[in-house]
Amino acid sequence: MIRTIAVAGLVAAALLVPATAGAKDEAKKGGGKALLVPASDLKFTEDPKSPGVQVAVLSGDPKKGASQLIIKLPANFSAPLHHHTADHYSVVLAGTMVFNYDGLDHTLPAGSYFSFTGKKQHTTQCHDPAGCTLFVDSRGKWDIVPEKTASK
Repeated sequence: MIRTIAVAGLVAAALLVPATAGAKDEAKKGGGKALLVPASDLKFTEDPKSPGVQVAVLSGDPKKGASQLIIKLPANFSAPLHHHTADHYSVVLAGTMVFNYDGLDHTLPAGSYFSFTGKKQHTTQCHDPAGCTLFVDSRGKWDIVPEKTASK
């Protein structure tokens, strides 16, 4: 379990190259830059459209284009059938997520990777009493577009 979380952390850290919010960004001799953001320096804000969901923007502007985010979902969180306009690539950092697409549930514990591209329709659930935490690398504006479902 600890190894899985460590691997997830390393994957997320590799993807966090251009972060903001409390970061230390220093150029060193020989070129290049390093960026380190301790967890305590992340600035989470509540998503006004989804009560209980907290988002820390690491880089970019999710309202306008590509961005990297950490998203905290509360216990028993559930999002009905939807898609995202932009392709995105993610790592489950904590908790157990359940995604449903094409009529099948897919359970992903901490350390798991997932992506949704091409506006793939899916549902999202956090099945963890402590909530779930995700790293998201969105290649365009971050949105959640509800799908119209047939009413019975």
